[in-house]
Amino acid sequence: MKFADFKYERVDIKDIQRRIHELINKFDESNSFDQQCSIISEINSIRNEFISMKELSELRKHLGVSKEFYSKEMDYYNEAEPILEKLVCEYYKVLDNSKFKEMLRKKYGDQLFNLANMKMKCVSDTIVEELQQENKLVTEYVNLFDCLRKSFEGEELGIWDFGPYISSQDRNMRKKAYEAETSLYEENENKMQELFDRFVKLRHKMALKMGYKNFVDMGYARMNRIGYDKDMIAKFRKQVLDYVVPLNKELIKKQSKRLGIDKMKYYDEPIQFLNGNAKLIGDNDLLIKKALNMYEELSQDTKEFFNYVYERNLLDIEKREEKEEEEYCTYIPKYKAPFIYTVCHGTIDDFNEFAHESGHAFQNYLCRNYEIPEYLMATEDVSEIHSMSMEFFTEPWLKDFFGEDAEKYKFSHMCSALFLLAYIVAVDEFQHFVYEKPEATPEQRNNYWRELEKKYLPYRDYEDNEFLDKGGYWLRQSHIFWGPFYYIDYGLAQVAAFNFWNKANENREQAWKDYMKVCKAGGSKSFVDVIKLGNLKNPFKEGSIEEIITPIRQWILDVEDKKM
Repeated sequence: MKFADFKYERVDIKDIQRRIHELINKFDESNSFDQQCSIISEINSIRNEFISMKELSELRKHLGVSKEFYSKEMDYYNEAEPILEKLVCEYYKVLDNSKFKEMLRKKYGDQLFNLANMKMKCVSDTIVEELQQENKLVTEYVNLFDCLRKSFEGEELGIWDFGPYISSQDRNMRKKAYEAETSLYEENENKMQELFDRFVKLRHKMALKMGYKNFVDMGYARMNRIGYDKDMIAKFRKQVLDYVVPLNKELIKKQSKRLGIDKMKYYDEPIQFLNGNAKLIGDNDLLIKKALNMYEELSQDTKEFFNYVYERNLLDIEKREEKEEEEYCTYIPKYKAPFIYTVCHGTIDDFNEFAHESGHAFQNYLCRNYEIPEYLMATEDVSEIHSMSMEFFTEPWLKDFFGEDAEKYKFSHMCSALFLLAYIVAVDEFQHFVYEKPEATPEQRNNYWRELEKKYLPYRDYEDNEFLDKGGYWLRQSHIFWGPFYYIDYGLAQVAAFNFWNKANENREQAWKDYMKVCKAGGSKSFVDVIKLGNLKNPFKEGSIEEIITPIRQWILDVEDKKM
């Protein structure tokens, strides 16, 4: 069955409430282990139907299919989803109190109970209304973001359309484009600041209702931080500061020399080479054709996976007028269907984003036969390992996509990953400040962000751009709005991906075997357990980042000196 044939039918949340309540009561009264397992399957079937219809409606809205209809459906799910979350929480409570708990643990694994415990820490009857309001705020934010348009070089550009101009070889064009893009945020700063303040105040209110001092610990529970806490994350950030930031300072100096620039400015950072960044060969159809060949050669599993996705039209990478600007992978459990959604803009990021989302989809495909929803998709800290590592495992095929620019892409991809890692920890530290001090003013938030840039991105020079120099850059990061404390997951996963890159250079076959174990685990294990399963270094352990970064530093500086 192809994606277009997937049947959509709105689920009735009131009917779901009735059915799940009946099943919860039946479960609680049951004196049979087998019957409780059967009830769990019934509840999961209801949940999977809801998730499938919600994801279908969101996908079709983003794709521009019957947009008005599916927009209204998304409004419905924004109201219904918190009600389902509350029902799931009630189910978790009887699951946790089951007279057959140890037998259920043995059958389903500890992770189900760990996830249930986290859910019960951040969802309750008392905050359903606030969760609904939060969903509406996310929709309001997305709508605001989608409406940002600017006339530039005779075109009407959206926020995502400036990429080719920002990475231009012409320095004046880079600056002009960056300033034009930034002006969209500057012109809408008051709206964005006001909207963000509503997010913060609402989340703080929820945290207080749930018995927390502030939203930080509740945010960690929502992100399923199992086996580590904010103190361990702080130590991780410190290691990045000590071992990645100094390397990035070196790389910026060398980049400046390559570009023949005395002093790098913010608008110079996107371009690595004087003769331009690597260029992707061909159009979108050719990219898919080459991806089919790449995944066929990578492994039997990736061959079967990508054929599965391709034959069912479970991907869309084209840029179209009616299609919304998003990059993500989602999963529709009813049809065992991962879906890769990106928008190609004619830059090298097109390949990177495609490989990234393919990593997510590959894990979904491998885990499509898991019985329980919790294990179909991993928690975000684990799932980003699948995607960011896939970016590196595709390196042997770069010549197919970039031709003679393959080495340029490989080098710039590694540089970008190192720069991104420092930026990620800055975003994470910023969010701790935001939710520890919910009363902070927009000016105080901007000032704190600018101080973090000086700490983690000390090379960044905003020249005469007053908006960015006063701390306005963070408004560009959508995760800060809709996904509090999500962004550090990319940092943890980036380090794991670096670890896989090192392992692949030593023994690619073994590295791939370890990666497969990580992917096949899906959501059945925590981040800490997955690190052990994949024979990876624990990023929280003192010295681990230095060990992982050292060979990368040696490689990248060697390539710089010999080839670049």
